Amino acid sequence: MTTGAAPNAIVGFDTATDDTAVCALRDGEPVHEALIPAPRGGRPLHASALLPEVERAAEAIGGWEHVQLIAAGTGPGSFTGLRIGISTAKALAAALELPAAGVSTLDALARAMSERTDAEHVPVLDARRGEVFAALFANGERLWGPLVCGPADLAARLQERPVPVLAAGSGAVRFRDELAGGGVEIPEDSDPVHRIAARHICVLGAAVAGRETGSLDPIYLRSPDAERWRERDSADRTGI
Repeated sequence: MTTGAAPNAIVGFDTATDDTAVCALRDGEPVHEALIPAPRGGRPLHASALLPEVERAAEAIGGWEHVQLIAAGTGPGSFTGLRIGISTAKALAAALELPAAGVSTLDALARAMSERTDAEHVPVLDARRGEVFAALFANGERLWGPLVCGPADLAARLQERPVPVLAAGSGAVRFRDELAGGGVEIPEDSDPVHRIAARHICVLGAAVAGRETGSLDPIYLRSPDAERWRERDSADRTGI
């Protein structure tokens, strides 16, 4: 890749949600794309499905020698999923001596939503514990977020907006009843806009490659369960 030129052969993936999303992008067009859901009632397949699918993506470009950039979703999302995806990106980048770029999973979902509307839109991811991860976008710009909050709090924020808002993502599907109404529109559950498309990870990764904003640091927004349990146990022992 010529110095200063945008990469045009990219392998990108995201493991922040229950889906394992992988894409190979060459000259702006997907040449391989996969979205592997978690089994019904089971755990996500990131640990077993990600690396084989990434290898298929590289093969679709012509082999790793033709890949110019690795892009990975950095969340917010599942702690385990983020660790798997980001560690895979870092390991591949180090072993293959390739640049790597991180992309907010919310930004990737927002980019898909922006293809449908120029109005305000909010990607909403299920954060578990009865909470959501969300950010508000319009005209390609983030207006606020990312944040973690309860669906009722998010609904109150959105109902204050001066124009109708499009909401999509796993959190919008799960908390449809809490979020819908008051000027908030949510597509049908089966609509693909609710799921991460790794082609958007690729495109946004190319845009931030080499910048500090494209780091592979995970976006957690809150402490992992293990840390919360340690804090709770410590408080119990000290009587705080």
